[in-house]
Amino acid sequence: MTDAWLSTEAWLRGVAGDLRIGLLFATRLPLPHPSPIGGSDIARASWSLPVVGMLIGLLGALVYWIAFRFSLPPLVGAALAVTATLAVTGCLHEDGLADTFDGFGGGGGRDRKLEIMRDSRIGTYGACALMMSLVLRVGALASLAGPGRVALALIAAHAGARALMPLFLRLVPPARSDGLAADAGRPPPSSVLLAAVLGFVLLLWSLGTARSLVALLLLLVVLGVMRRLCLRQIGGQTGDAAGALEQINEIVVLLTAAASRV
Repeated sequence: MTDAWLSTEAWLRGVAGDLRIGLLFATRLPLPHPSPIGGSDIARASWSLPVVGMLIGLLGALVYWIAFRFSLPPLVGAALAVTATLAVTGCLHEDGLADTFDGFGGGGGRDRKLEIMRDSRIGTYGACALMMSLVLRVGALASLAGPGRVALALIAAHAGARALMPLFLRLVPPARSDGLAADAGRPPPSSVLLAAVLGFVLLLWSLGTARSLVALLLLLVVLGVMRRLCLRQIGGQTGDAAGALEQINEIVVLLTAAASRV
């Protein structure tokens, strides 16, 4: 074998390994992995999150298509599609959304907010945030006409929502000295750039030029607001805050896909 072939083979193994890590981190799929996954592995593989998001969106689209074939109402199909994405991700980001809203809304100082965010119990702020997240996502999907548009919207939402997460983790330092965010450190610039490019390509393919540009602008606004909030509220980011960012991003993209005047 030539050195070029060996180099290409090693690169392909690295890509496949990063995709497996991305799937193991962001979903509950029982994939084999030869060794335990560390925080640095997740940071390096963060470029794969938009690709994982695309696969999650495709699963939701399949469930919606099945519901459509059985002539179920659009609202029911949309609810089942969102339920499928919840099941495959294990409500990972929903948990982060609830914890973040409870912490930021619960009052007290930085340490108290971080303590609330680590509490497994859900409070009023978190419950309301979860309710609004589900209502907005299901409602946006139900407003789209047919499985084709729903599939494209789900792909755009789940890929676009995760595309800027590495950038967020790069820009905002960890709020704690322990935990996954601190263990992972900041994703390398190459992973941040590749995730952003992959996410925008999938947005462009799914939503078209006008809607993808609007979605990108809104995603950047959300990123800036979340960065400022995290720094002011808890002095940095946590895994929960990153999950909240994903949820808000997902809602923004779905609403953009459903907007008739964009």
